[in-house]
Amino acid sequence: MPFAKYRPFRDTVVTDLPDRTWPTKHLTSAPRWLSTDLRDGNQSLIEPMGPAAKRAVFDMLVRMGFKEIEIGFPAASQTDYDFVRSLVDEDAIPEDVTISVLTQSRSDLIDRTLDACVGIPRATVHLYNALSPLFREVVFRMGKDEIRDLAVEGTRQVMARAEKVLTEDTIFGFEYSPEIFVDTEREYTLEVCEAVMEVWQPEADREIILNLPATVERATPNVYADQIEWVSRHLSHREAVCLSLHNHNDRGSGVAAAELGLLAGAERVEGCLFGHGERTGNVDLVTLALNLFSQGVDPMLDLSNIDEIRRTVEHATGMDVPPRTPYAGELVYTSFSGSHQDAIKKGFAARATQVAAKREEGMDAEAAETAVPWHMPYLPIDPHDVGRSYEAVVRVNSQSGKGGVSYLLGQTHNLDLPRRLQIEFSRIVQRHTDTYGGEVDATRLWTLFTDEYLPAKAAPEADLPTWGRYELKGATLTSSGEEESILTVTLRDGGERRLLTASGNGPLDAFVSALEQTGVSVRILDYAEHALSEGRDARAASYVEAEVGGQVLWGVGIDPSIATSSFKAVISAVNRALR
Repeated sequence: MPFAKYRPFRDTVVTDLPDRTWPTKHLTSAPRWLSTDLRDGNQSLIEPMGPAAKRAVFDMLVRMGFKEIEIGFPAASQTDYDFVRSLVDEDAIPEDVTISVLTQSRSDLIDRTLDACVGIPRATVHLYNALSPLFREVVFRMGKDEIRDLAVEGTRQVMARAEKVLTEDTIFGFEYSPEIFVDTEREYTLEVCEAVMEVWQPEADREIILNLPATVERATPNVYADQIEWVSRHLSHREAVCLSLHNHNDRGSGVAAAELGLLAGAERVEGCLFGHGERTGNVDLVTLALNLFSQGVDPMLDLSNIDEIRRTVEHATGMDVPPRTPYAGELVYTSFSGSHQDAIKKGFAARATQVAAKREEGMDAEAAETAVPWHMPYLPIDPHDVGRSYEAVVRVNSQSGKGGVSYLLGQTHNLDLPRRLQIEFSRIVQRHTDTYGGEVDATRLWTLFTDEYLPAKAAPEADLPTWGRYELKGATLTSSGEEESILTVTLRDGGERRLLTASGNGPLDAFVSALEQTGVSVRILDYAEHALSEGRDARAASYVEAEVGGQVLWGVGIDPSIATSSFKAVISAVNRALR
């Protein structure tokens, strides 16, 4: 490894701050949050979000309580411009939400950006240019004075265009980012920020947002905190400045750097849900917010349904949230270790006793839960507070320490269950072991699985399964275009045989539409499939997570045809819900 060609960050712009104050401070309130999922997050995707996906994310951010949302770079593309205008035209922006748009310091881009803001109730134009020596010398080939003048002139142009095109109905704000802040000489950063402020003239009721980005994270979080505290101490008009952080995660410490930056004097954080963004991502706002929550601080964001937030982001971005992501990953409240399971069960029992004692003192259930501090082995927060539950993987036998239920099904039947289906089925196995005791071997495990998801015939000569209202008898795709599929389905519905025809934006959507003709409503939340074997006799397994009548549960289908296996999986989920 050629480590000698790299230089320690401390040899460049580390701040000498022996009287730093941030190490003795504590976070006692939430910062102002800005979501840049629709700008920084979106521009990092292999395939950027379309208008419908952007709108779904925007609406979710509003429901979560974000009051500042950066929605794009309207001068960069017609798509971004049109999305900004669609929010205005559809009156989709609440009066208390500030919309932020980004622009470089170029007159044509500034004009286009301000034109996009016409009619927005509260709008912030975010101007940026790079200041660091590397960018001055290599990228722009400009001197310090030229770079400073670029920021100053850009600020003047923003103000002039805003005065020309925005009405008094728009509450207009301004944000400036000295990009590559962490690599820039501190005195020069201060000089440029002061020059920008001289143009903007911040006052108590006319704030300026100065955003100090770790564009590429290059040092330990304490170095960033020192840089933030130094700037915070030396800024003029400090009472009229909102000092903002924009951390990336190149060293894997974006969350820690943001937290220390807040201790050092910043009041605002820009980032993305689940840390999406360029390279290793922006700082993860969900982790930051729930870190505060775990310390008894109101995060000022509604994260009570973390699974729905995760599903929305995954669907919109095409990016998975890894199962070990703090607070939100599918496995973060699951213990595979028997000793962990035992400790957590004892913790819940002890807490139940404490809550019961509070109830005996006359408290109602909610007050009693709040009065007993959360202090649980291996669980930093109560999963129920974010819409999750604690699920331990059942110890199926002495060999299943690492794999449990899913390991045995994979080894014996080549099933690769999605994580949430693993958790759901483990509950079923747990009920069995609670009722009958002992351990479950592979044969019994398969019987439990097929009885729950793949009902067999009651007898070879019978035409009815052991349970379930519906049975798929046949399905034919009669038409398949780019935008519409038409499907003919033969179903056994109770004792009746039915022939149904429906259309949808794909075979699975058409099949769901056919089912709805029988009076059942189905919403597909997740889908996965894989081959069980190779060769002519290969079969496919399909897994569908669906919402049926207010229940969210999984269905499984196995068939030589991938399409048919997916239809059977939907039938499985519906029959289970009705059962």
